[in-house]
Amino acid sequence: MSQYTAEITRLRGEQIFLDNNYSRRHVVRFDGGIERAGSSSPHVVPLPMSDASAVDPEELFVAALSSCHMLWFLAIAGNRKFRVDRYFDAAIGVMEKNAEGKLAMTVVTLKPEVHFSGDRLPSREDIERMHHKAHAECFIANSVKSEVRCEPIYAAKKGVD
Repeated sequence: MSQYTAEITRLRGEQIFLDNNYSRRHVVRFDGGIERAGSSSPHVVPLPMSDASAVDPEELFVAALSSCHMLWFLAIAGNRKFRVDRYFDAAIGVMEKNAEGKLAMTVVTLKPEVHFSGDRLPSREDIERMHHKAHAECFIANSVKSEVRCEPIYAAKKGVD
């Protein structure tokens, strides 16, 4: 068993709080020591009570799925001796009412674009198989009820170092 931690800290300061007109800004600290400003999404709690420049839980959720998929994909590609030069994903999460009528992240779509180089390049089928395996192995995707889609963009270059 492995454990992972995140610390969330929010201080009221001089805000009244009881009027429900308070800032949702907080600090998210990860176990490696990195801190980021967090807030509710302005789509959920209106400005100025939300901070659009801070990361919100919905964005963290989408990022966790995208990052986990990428890390698995890189491991699989490396084990198959395909050299990955660049991996980019513009992942999208959709929040809407689910079958129970509750707001939920119902679909997350990953859109990875992977660039390869070298004499040994994967075929489209190789890339699709690697993405399928990465999705099946991703701890985060295996932990959620939301549908998680992967729609890779095929890109490969031969002989580029």
